Amino acid sequence: MSSMLRRIWCAILLPGILLLSSCAFPPQIDEVPASSPPIALNTPVSDLTPPPVLEIPQYDGQDSIALNGNRPVFSLEELYAAPHVTFSAFDDLGRTGPGIALLGQELLPTEPRGQIGDIRPSGWHTARYDDLIEDHFLFNRCHVIAYMYCGDNATPENLFTGTRYLNTESMLNYELQVLRYLHNTGNHVAYRVTPTYAGKNLVATGVQMEAYSVEDRGKGICFNVFVYNIQPGIIIDYRTGESRRDPDYHAELPRNTETP
Repeated sequence: MSSMLRRIWCAILLPGILLLSSCAFPPQIDEVPASSPPIALNTPVSDLTPPPVLEIPQYDGQDSIALNGNRPVFSLEELYAAPHVTFSAFDDLGRTGPGIALLGQELLPTEPRGQIGDIRPSGWHTARYDDLIEDHFLFNRCHVIAYMYCGDNATPENLFTGTRYLNTESMLNYELQVLRYLHNTGNHVAYRVTPTYAGKNLVATGVQMEAYSVEDRGKGICFNVFVYNIQPGIIIDYRTGESRRDPDYHAELPRNTETP
């Protein structure tokens, strides 16, 4: 890991917290030294340390909750880096770690997506609930940094076991906010997603998502949320990835034949 990255993560815990005490007014771009050289795209970093995650309450029916007053925590170096995407190496349990990026139109994909069916993130099970889930399958191979931002599809360190609901509903809502902003403005967004696990669980309880638009100093995009990795009607054992039907839940959804 470069000394620059080590400085970035140390800065998160100290000046970075002060920097975004509100979602506006970090220094103007011309007040900051020239950007560091670009970080290699799609390169896992073995000692990338996640930011501090505030205490997460038990899921109570809300898909997501705000953290730190909905204020993200980025250092100046992270805000004014060159566009890049960086992933973590797996931990000792083979679990996917955080990914951080400085997103811009420079990174948007230009080629069709490939297949990822041979990748099995920690806790992966092929479980079907045909009458509860429109696309049948409980789990998807969810991207930490979405393919729509950078074109990375099949890097194992960028994939974790997430529910269909997380992938296509709750997490996607925030991802699309950022994507629309990138398309509409041509500006850049500091972005970090941190899968969060309880103890030695193999399936993430959810993901912390942080985003901050750089050129307009957070006026366009500014959030820090925790999104729960749940599926309505299904009880998940996050230790192993095993699941069962919730006997108190009843719903009927249309069927189709797509697979994750």
